[in-house]
Amino acid sequence: MGTSPDLSKIRRYFFKKFNEHGSTPMGMDWNSDESQRCRFEQIAKVINPEETYSIIDYGCGYGALFDYLKEFGHGFSYSGFDIVEKMILEGKKIHAGISNCHFTTEESELIGADYVLESGIFNIKLDTDERCWTDHVISTINRMNELAKKGLAFNMLTKYSDPEYMRANLYYADPCFYFDYCKKTFSRNVALLHDYDLYDFTIIVKKE
Repeated sequence: MGTSPDLSKIRRYFFKKFNEHGSTPMGMDWNSDESQRCRFEQIAKVINPEETYSIIDYGCGYGALFDYLKEFGHGFSYSGFDIVEKMILEGKKIHAGISNCHFTTEESELIGADYVLESGIFNIKLDTDERCWTDHVISTINRMNELAKKGLAFNMLTKYSDPEYMRANLYYADPCFYFDYCKKTFSRNVALLHDYDLYDFTIIVKKE
């Protein structure tokens, strides 16, 4: 495994975006509400909405995923984790008084949940070497798997993006590599979603 990336640079990058745009999809570095909701729709496919469940939003920002799931009347408890303290403070403020919604910047406080979901935290690598960033992604999804009892889901930008629009500071992953890794390492029940008209893909892992 390579050296770990400098996450303080990633933290500063997202802190700046959040300062500029606030509690909006653009504050999370998405280009629109529609694209954010589309990605939420994909990762939420791992969930069985007929049952009450617990969820960890790994890289939660201000908790937009909580609000998305609440729209559909799901019965769930939510724990949001993020490395950007200002986002966590905003999430606590927006969702103050909601008993089933919690936020933290301390990864060590995460004690496991039925589902662990991630949306967007692997896209921005800045000047990190690609091999180093890949090692970081693998380490993170391994941790997500440790925390997940029933399933996990994550998304990444795809290497099949149009070359003229690809940027050097972004990580474009091989969907087949991550499907293979999850299939061999986590569960035989793995789905690769690459049919929703955005330049990324979603991996869903069901453990039951």
